[in-house]
Amino acid sequence: MPPAIGYQLVQLVNGAWSVHALAERETFHPVIGPVAEAEALYVRQLGLIERLRAHAGEFVVWDVGLGAAANSLTVLRHTRAIPRPLRLVSFDHTLEPLRFGLAHAAQLGYFAGYEPAVQQLLAGKVARFTDGVREVAWEVRHGDFPTLLAQPAAATLPHPDAILFDAYSPARNPAMWTLPLFANLFRRLDPARPCSLATYSRSTLLRVSLLVAGFFVGAGHATGEKEETTLAANDPALIADPLDRRWLQRARRSTSTEPLVGPVYRQTRLSDETWERLLAHAQFR
Repeated sequence: MPPAIGYQLVQLVNGAWSVHALAERETFHPVIGPVAEAEALYVRQLGLIERLRAHAGEFVVWDVGLGAAANSLTVLRHTRAIPRPLRLVSFDHTLEPLRFGLAHAAQLGYFAGYEPAVQQLLAGKVARFTDGVREVAWEVRHGDFPTLLAQPAAATLPHPDAILFDAYSPARNPAMWTLPLFANLFRRLDPARPCSLATYSRSTLLRVSLLVAGFFVGAGHATGEKEETTLAANDPALIADPLDRRWLQRARRSTSTEPLVGPVYRQTRLSDETWERLLAHAQFR
């Protein structure tokens, strides 16, 4: 398999290897490395091991921003001893980082044992395999994620129990951080099925967008250079450290708070309408 162009391996300060996207000038997981970041941000923060143990039936994970598969493969490796079937749905507009990662699997390290599954994904197939003590079904939805969510066909997607949200930054990729996207994402959740979402950003703009979309939102764990990340859910019981009214007042004073309504990045203060919607949110009553 020829390696994908447009990417290169980079070695981080701690010795871990990661993937750098040349066109976007972005390094995936640039501080502590792919596996360490996925463990901290997704496996531990979302409580995946504990939630899987307590879950009945198939557990569904949405992997938004497949990239070179570090997040999804780390989740698989850390949960393979739990006898619950897992369905993993990955989303990305390109499979080139995945192709590049597989071509450099030996240096990246986290592909070990999962190469056949990744090869099936790259061939356009659903990877179905036994992993540890459970069965896994892993598929890729290839295309533009905001467009996919806005289409009626999105109603056929399996309702997620957990979401790994790992898009490029709002300044680099604003289409992935708009209020319409998060509103469509919230509508895809089953109200009777608790679901939590973790992402690396702690921006006020993001948190306001999630709240207005309907999520409960809290401060997330530190990871790498991030002193804080963000955790959101449709069930407040999944939020350990919810944002409070003191945060709300700081958000009102911020100059970069109003949600994006389209794929153009800009920084503005809260509108009166958005402020009223925040005040009416169940989290702040």
